[in-house]
Amino acid sequence: MRRTLFRPVAALLLATALSAPSLAAPSATAEPASVASLVKAVDIPYDAFTLDNGLRVIVHTDRKAPVVAVSVWYHIGSKDEPKGKTGFAHLFEHLMFNGSENANEDFFKPLESIGATDLNGTTWFDRTNYFQTVPTGALDRTLFLESDRMGHLLGAIDKTKLDNQRGVVQNEKRQGDNEPYGLVEYAQLAALFRTSIE
Repeated sequence: MRRTLFRPVAALLLATALSAPSLAAPSATAEPASVASLVKAVDIPYDAFTLDNGLRVIVHTDRKAPVVAVSVWYHIGSKDEPKGKTGFAHLFEHLMFNGSENANEDFFKPLESIGATDLNGTTWFDRTNYFQTVPTGALDRTLFLESDRMGHLLGAIDKTKLDNQRGVVQNEKRQGDNEPYGLVEYAQLAALFRTSIE
């Protein structure tokens, strides 16, 4: 029984594979597109303007879904920390989620209550960013929360919040350092930038 089914099934699979252009072998004469030409072909329309306070705003409108992606980037990161005072950029990233003077609760709670998804923040050498996706009706509330933590964070930080987040950041560093090859990044960066990286 297997033998009689094998031939028709094999013939059908072979015929399908040969007739599917996506599965056919690529032409030997076709040159792959250069990265530069692929990037040049991408055209995402946007508006950019600067507010009176210096904040640069970039807006791309896409009405396919009733959501808004909000992403706030600060041009500051670990490269701006003085030697011996490392970790502050990452610590402040964490503190920004612990409430502000006019919204003194966990930053996630009010956003999750209005339907926010994909909310978080990251720190790198030259930037710190925060992002969330919210329903369009929640844009005003989201921008208020972002602006409040941008301008009114310090009055909401107390010793308990500071100690808690300091411990979290230190633990995240230990976890990264203790991963396989976790310390290799320090050696790579020191070799690339000819400096010591803590």
